Order: sequence, then structure tokens, then C-alpha cells
Amino acid sequence: MNKTQKSLIALLGVLLIFFGFVITRIGIVKPATTVKVSKIPAGEYDPAVWAKFYPLQYDSYMKNANMSPSPTGYGGSSKVQKAEQMPELTANFKGMPFSVDYTEDRGHFYAMEDIRETKRIGPKSMGACITCKTPYLEKFYQESGWGYAKQPLSQLMDQVPSHGSISCANCHDPETMNLRVINPAFNEAMQRKGIDVTKASREDMRSYVCGQCHAEYYFEPNTFRVVFPWDKGMKAGDMYDYYADIPNGFTQDWQHPDSKAAMLKTQHPDFETWSTGTHGKAGVACADCHMPYMRQDGQKYSSHWMTSPLKNLDAACGTCHTQGSAWLLDRVKTTQDYTFEVLHTAGQNVARAHEVINKAAMAANVDQAELAKARELLRKAQWYWDFVAAENSMGFHNPDQSLNTAAQANELARQAIDAANRAAGSGTL
Repeated sequence: MNKTQKSLIALLGVLLIFFGFVITRIGIVKPATTVKVSKIPAGEYDPAVWAKFYPLQYDSYMKNANMSPSPTGYGGSSKVQKAEQMPELTANFKGMPFSVDYTEDRGHFYAMEDIRETKRIGPKSMGACITCKTPYLEKFYQESGWGYAKQPLSQLMDQVPSHGSISCANCHDPETMNLRVINPAFNEAMQRKGIDVTKASREDMRSYVCGQCHAEYYFEPNTFRVVFPWDKGMKAGDMYDYYADIPNGFTQDWQHPDSKAAMLKTQHPDFETWSTGTHGKAGVACADCHMPYMRQDGQKYSSHWMTSPLKNLDAACGTCHTQGSAWLLDRVKTTQDYTFEVLHTAGQNVARAHEVINKAAMAANVDQAELAKARELLRKAQWYWDFVAAENSMGFHNPDQSLNTAAQANELARQAIDAANRAAGSGTL
């Protein structure tokens, strides 16, 4: 055996030892790729307790305490009045609390603090208002059923400790960590659509846990039960038709003091807009973008920093879109800029319609039939406008539909103004 052959045999021996060691290590010490489930007692709502078992998730959840604007200038988690960007909000919501205080949502971490501080809440506010603010909803519903909704809000808030804002138990079963929905209004709405949430797939649940609160609703008269108006569909027109039937005796949220129109207030229809959009129809869950998967120390986990995907573009968007962060940010901002331009114009025309109808109503010999028509057109125009304005993505969850809905609002507002002018027998008021 020559020297070359001996060297090759020695090298082969070293390689066999090295790879044998690697294979043994892989077989014995497998990196943690999934989260180990730890049982937490039922009814434990303090996220600090959950943090002992799920520190990575908790650390990311605590990032929700950081307030910051959106990278595109729309939304964000800073506590600013929305009327600073859209002054027409004040005129269009005149006569109801949103004209007094309509701030950007600071997010889950501040839900209970914000409801205590908002000027929209008063001594007569009912318990229904707490439905999407705390995991203690589960306790209230277990004890009283829908009866909690009619209790004074102040009494319920007094029962929620300082750690009681939206957190782990809103979306997870403490013993199994399975995703769950604790909002009975969502479960009831899905049942009416023929969907049993308890049998939903995990992928569906990664959107359902968000949809249980990020959705349009109204309070049933007398009982204050929370109802999601999805029986005829998830689009603005579907829900407007639903409200036209006066469901459960519900006729309006308030009457505008100028136009005297019976108005509806839209509540953040994020789930509805997403579900009929490209991402929703393609099976992309809310959590895919707003709670992307992360890795640390070999462990894969979902980020619980529920924020704009634009703040974490590579993890939130890069898994599907490979065009790069700059391109993605530009596409989102372009969509939102176009939506805002149409929406802002529509909102100003809705405000103008309130003014014109008010003047028409004071005209001598006003045509009451035309005036009623003008008010109905205005009610619908503002509903369509608000459906886009109250939604938290400035059109991005469903760009085509949002632009179309805002454009319809603009046209309906124009028709309302024309009808008011006809009612007054005037060319232009």
C-alpha cells in the first residue's frame, strides 16, 4: 500500500467519524421546531402567567405596547383623531359620539384602557361595549349568557383587572392551546351561515379568531345582544339590504340632526372585506400576514405582534412575494393612496348632502316624497362611504371592492343632493 492510498484511507476514516457524529447528534438532539403545549388552568386570563410557558410569543405580544404610525400614513397605532386626516368625519357623524372622539385604535394591548378613556362611553353605556375588549368576556357570558350585554358597562369594567385587555385567552384554549372563538356573536352569525366554528380547520381558525372582533355589528334593541349582519352576504350592499329589513327591530344607530336621515354606523368590517378579497379567496389567513411565523433558537413560532405587515415585510409578505420590500411597500401605498383619494371625495360629498338636505327641508312647499328619497340616498351613501372608511386597511384587504364601494358612495351622495334640490324646487342649494 503506497502513501497515497494510506492518506485516502485516513481521510475516509475521518469523514466517517465526522458524519457519524453529525448523524448521531441529529438523531439524539432534535431542534425544537414546534411549541411544546403546557396546560394552563381554565379561566386564567393573565398573559404574564402564559408567558412562563410561551416566552417567545409573550415577548412578541408585548411589542403591541409600542405605538407608532403606519409606514404608508394610513392607520397605525398612535392615538390620533381620524378627523385630522378626514375632517368630513365630524360633519358626517354629527349628533353621535364618533363626532366627538374617533381615534385610531392603539391595538389589543390598550383595548381596556382606551374604552375607559374614550369620550364615546358614558354612565348609560351598556355591557355589550365590552364584548371585544377582554378575555373576561368568556367569564361574563358563562355567568350571565347575553344578559351581560344589558348590564352597566362600568360594573363589568370594574371586574376586569389591569392585565385584562385582549390577550392570549381571547384566541387560545388554555389547556390545549387550540385556537378558539369566545365571542358568541361570531359563533351565532356563522351558525346562521351553516358553519360550525367548533369543527373548523386550524387554517380557518387562523382567521376566525380575528374575525370574531374585526367585523361589523349592531346591538339588538332592548337586549343589547351583539349581532353580525351577515345573513345576506359580506359586502356593503348585502348588509345594507339586511338592515333594510329592520332586523330584530333595529332601524338606525342615530338620526343626523341636520339632514334628519336615519343613519347607520359601520364598525371596522375587516373580516368581511378580507374574506371577499384576493388574499381571503386564495386561502391566505389573517395570521399569515399579521402574525407571520418566526424562528428563534431553532424554534418556530407565530409572532404575536399583531401589527401592519409593512413593519415586517420579509416575514409577512416575502414568503409569497419575491419582488422585494421596496416594490411591496410601493404597491401597498399606491393602493391606499388611490383608495383614500376616492374615499375622501366621497366623504366630502356626503357631508355636502347633509347640508343640502337640511336647507331643502326648510324650503316653502318642499316635496316631502323627494325629500324622503334624498334622505334614503344619503343613508346609503354614508353607509357605503363608512364601510371603506371604518375598515382598517384603507382598501388593501380588497382594493377593487373598496374602490368600487367608495365610488358608489360618491355617486349616491350626488344623487341625494340632486333629489334634495328637486324637493326644494331649486336648481342648486
